[in-house]
Amino acid sequence: MKFERTHRIEPNFNYASLTDIVLQLLIFFLLSSSFVSSPGIKVALPKAQASEIQADRQTVITITHGGKLYLNSDEVTTATLAQRLIPVLDKDRNQVVIIRADQEVSLQKAVEVIDIAKGVGAQKFMIATEPVDE
Repeated sequence: MKFERTHRIEPNFNYASLTDIVLQLLIFFLLSSSFVSSPGIKVALPKAQASEIQADRQTVITITHGGKLYLNSDEVTTATLAQRLIPVLDKDRNQVVIIRADQEVSLQKAVEVIDIAKGVGAQKFMIATEPVDE
């Protein structure tokens, strides 16, 4: 005795749920990328016509208006900067060291920081700027 199936499975694929998921992911990434900002150290960066964003393989050294130094988000001094920078650069010698100096900081202070970084093996440097408001 052979019974017939009353509910047949149709081999059609419904793309509506896949489209919903992809659109939700797109909205999530668009919204979350607008919340990404630089570390919480407030610095008035100098203005420049040509600014570019470099996101991969980077180490940020911040020099505040008061002369404080930060390696990524950790406060350091000029004496301890080299010691703290060595393990960071040992992971990847080709990473970019970005100098985020306040526009009121003297050029001499920025050059001292670059010399310290060069002394421990940094090879690539960038100076962070903000785009000019038009």
